[in-house]
Amino acid sequence: MVPWRPVLTAVHLRLPERRRGLIYATTAALLWSSGGLFIKSLALSAFQISGSRSLVAALAILAVMRVRRQPFKLELDPLSLACSVSYAGTLICFVTATKLTTAANAIFLQYTAPIFLLFLEPWAFKLPFPRKDLWAVAACMAGMALFFAGHLEPGGALGNLLGLASGFSLAMFSLLLKWKRGHQDRSPYGVVVLGNLLVALTCLPMVLPLRLTPGQALALLYLGVIQLGISWMLFTAGMRYLSATAAMITCMLEAVFNPVWVFLGIGERPSAFALLGGAVVLGVVAWYNLKKAAAPQPVD
Repeated sequence: MVPWRPVLTAVHLRLPERRRGLIYATTAALLWSSGGLFIKSLALSAFQISGSRSLVAALAILAVMRVRRQPFKLELDPLSLACSVSYAGTLICFVTATKLTTAANAIFLQYTAPIFLLFLEPWAFKLPFPRKDLWAVAACMAGMALFFAGHLEPGGALGNLLGLASGFSLAMFSLLLKWKRGHQDRSPYGVVVLGNLLVALTCLPMVLPLRLTPGQALALLYLGVIQLGISWMLFTAGMRYLSATAAMITCMLEAVFNPVWVFLGIGERPSAFALLGGAVVLGVVAWYNLKKAAAPQPVD
C-alpha cells in the first residue's frame, strides 16, 4: 500500500509558502462558488438553507479535526469572539441581502471586502499602502460590474445595505483572522465552528419545521460539509501564508465560477457581458498573483 498521507505531506512542504496559500484560497473560492447551483435546486427558504448548512458545517469541521487528531477548544477571548461574530455576520447579512435585493447585488456588494481591506490592512499592520493592490481591486470590481451588467439594480435599499455589511464583515473576519494567526499561534478552526453555531442559532426560528426529501438532505449535506465546512477550513489555512487583501482578491474567483456551475448544472446561460467580465477578473487575479510570485514579500 502506498503511504499517501506522507507523500502528500512531503509534496505540500516542498511548495513555497505563498503557493500553498494560493492553492488553499483558490480551492476555497471554487467550493464556495458551487453553492449557487445547489441553492437554486433546493425548494427551501434562504434561512432554512443557511441555518441547516451552518449546523452541518460546524459538525463537519469538528469531525475533520477529530480524524486529524487536532486539539479543539472554543476560545472565548475578545479576539476569537470578534472573529466568530464577523464570520456569522458575513453569512447572515449575505443571506438576508439575497432575500431583500437581487442575488447579483448581494454577491457584488459582498465582494467590496477587498476595498475595505485596502485601507484597513495597512493601518492594522502598519504597512505601506499597496498601490498594486489598489489597481487589482479596481480592475476586479470593473470586471464584476461587466459580469453583472443588466442585473445590478438600485432598488432594495435595506438589502443593498446588508450586502455592503456582508462585505465589511468578510473584510473584518479576514483581518481579525490574520491578526489572530499572528498573535495567538493556535488553530483558527474554533472561531469558524463557533461562527457557524451562531448562524444556526440565529436562523433556528426560521428553520423549523424542516421536512426534507432524500435529495434535499444530500444537497444540504454537500453544502454544509464541502461548500461551507471544508472550504472555510481551506480559507483559514491559506490565511497563514497570504495577506488578507491577497486572499480576498483571489477569492473573487467565486463570483466568476458561481454561474459556470449553474450553467453546467441547469443550463442557465451567462450573457456575453458576463463572459467578458469573468475573463477580466480571471486575468487580473492571474496577473496579480504572478506579479506577487515574481517579487515575493514577507507576509505579516
